[in-house]
Amino acid sequence: MGVLPFRLVTPPCNASISASPSCVENTNPNYAVSKSLHNRVSTITVKRFSRRLLLQFLGLNRMICYASPALAAPIMPDMKEPEVIRTMKLPSGVRIQDIVQGEGPEAVSGDLVEFNYVCRRANGYFVYSTVDQFSGESKPVVLPLDENQMIVGLKEVLTGMRVGGKRRALIPPSAGYVNDNLKPIPEEFGPRRSLFSHAQEPLVFEVQLLKIWVMTMEPPSVFN
Repeated sequence: MGVLPFRLVTPPCNASISASPSCVENTNPNYAVSKSLHNRVSTITVKRFSRRLLLQFLGLNRMICYASPALAAPIMPDMKEPEVIRTMKLPSGVRIQDIVQGEGPEAVSGDLVEFNYVCRRANGYFVYSTVDQFSGESKPVVLPLDENQMIVGLKEVLTGMRVGGKRRALIPPSAGYVNDNLKPIPEEFGPRRSLFSHAQEPLVFEVQLLKIWVMTMEPPSVFN
């Protein structure tokens, strides 16, 4: 009789010689080497395939970016640049901020102007406003741009403004109520007393120009 082509090894399990083929197959060293090589080749194939797929995807993505950058760029919300409010300092010491530019011709010295305003102390303490905070009713002031009738600081604020424009200004005492005859002065006793009690402090005025009365126009009823 000839010699068998393979050596039968007793299986590690407590099975008889007539064990299942799988048990015998697992004990074959040639089979173990073959299976190990098969697993390695499969792993290499999968890795190569994944790398090839990744390169193809990157190449396709690059083509999309080149053809239409908008498709590849992330979607960002529209962002507006914040408005920069510049402060202008005048020789009198008045500091002015333009909030709204307004439209039309500029107010010049000697014009009769109609405006609303809010007056506060430098620390934000409320003094007076021509607009009622609760009802919204306004009592605008009509004054000529004249240093003999209006405080110098407010005249400088209103000069150069356009109708609909808004400005905020810090007026030092030297350009404010240097005497009791200068306007604007609240009609009510309480606000008037509060204003004069703080007349020697810097005051903040927020002004909105409503109208400019030129010489060809009929002046408002308060001057008739």
